[in-house]
Amino acid sequence: MVKLFQTRITMRLFKLLLFALVLNITSCVSKQENKKENPISEEKKEKVPFDFGVWITADIQRGNDEYAQEFEKYKNAGIDEVLINTGTDPELLKKLVPIAAEKGLKVHAWIMAMNRPGDSIALTHPEWYAVSKEGKSCFDTRPYVDYYQWLCPTRKESRNHVLGLVEELAKVDGIESVHLDYIRFSDIFLPIGLLPKYNLVQDEELPEFDFCYCDVCVSEFEKLHHKNPRKIKNTSIDMEWKNFRLNAIRKVVNEAYEIVHKYNKNLTAAVFPYPEMADHMVRQRWDKWTIDEVYPMIYHGFYNEEIDWIGYATKQGVEDVKEKGIGINTGVYLPPFKSSEELKQAILLAKENGAKGVTFFDGPALTKDYLEIIKETKASLK
Repeated sequence: MVKLFQTRITMRLFKLLLFALVLNITSCVSKQENKKENPISEEKKEKVPFDFGVWITADIQRGNDEYAQEFEKYKNAGIDEVLINTGTDPELLKKLVPIAAEKGLKVHAWIMAMNRPGDSIALTHPEWYAVSKEGKSCFDTRPYVDYYQWLCPTRKESRNHVLGLVEELAKVDGIESVHLDYIRFSDIFLPIGLLPKYNLVQDEELPEFDFCYCDVCVSEFEKLHHKNPRKIKNTSIDMEWKNFRLNAIRKVVNEAYEIVHKYNKNLTAAVFPYPEMADHMVRQRWDKWTIDEVYPMIYHGFYNEEIDWIGYATKQGVEDVKEKGIGINTGVYLPPFKSSEELKQAILLAKENGAKGVTFFDGPALTKDYLEIIKETKASLK
């Protein structure tokens, strides 16, 4: 009887051990199959490229060979793309695109959008220009500097003029994007580091820097909200009036997006450092836009900030648009850097905080030392 009992226990233990062995083998097979389905380990996954770019302004007087040398210099330093201001000249752009492409560089067509200094067509239409709270037009009274000649984004004719220029650039074969700049209102607040240059104190919104109070904007706003912004006691805290202007810029961007995508190009833009800051300073809320990528101008010297602020501002923008899939390319302004090592630090901070690339302002400021550190940093990121 005892032997029979012991035999039964032994058989049960054997069955349990056999079941455990089968389970272990099945688990191993499953893991091996999973490995076959996902053969690339975390370490071996292809790295997302971290691109470098540079803003440059074209000169029609320069020859092809001179541009070829310049573009080759950028490419040899690890720079991937050039954002070219041709003065909104599609013919000059057509000349430069194949030269850059031959050197392995992508080209973006950089356009000054709502600020149109010297625009010969716009200057024949004084009514197109933005008007300040004081009632003065950018046509003949320009805020801060003479090249601030801002068009109204609400007026159909001025908006369509800008969009027409965008379309002509979008038609050029071989460009990556139309790159909007000055896609905003004039600065209601200047960066703090620039205030002494203009002998200004801006502790509040000043009427001479607050735009657009033209007849069209006032009329359209009244239709929506049944009040006249010229009669609002404190416009700085009236959210409907603020959002009206944010949405006017947004409309230009969204319509530009439709245009450039019709020609299978992307839409990109140079913007203020991060959305909340852009909103406060220049009526620009770029996290609400329909756009492919943005190039926040995180110019730390303008704001009396240290280099680590480049990482902070980059992260703010990345977090604000992460659900929309908008790429962030951190823009840096070269003159405030004291050394090439500081520039390297800025590049790494941008990458660590989620940027997909860094773009330098501007080409002529890229010294030999800067080009060498860019090349070195690019190699270290591969």
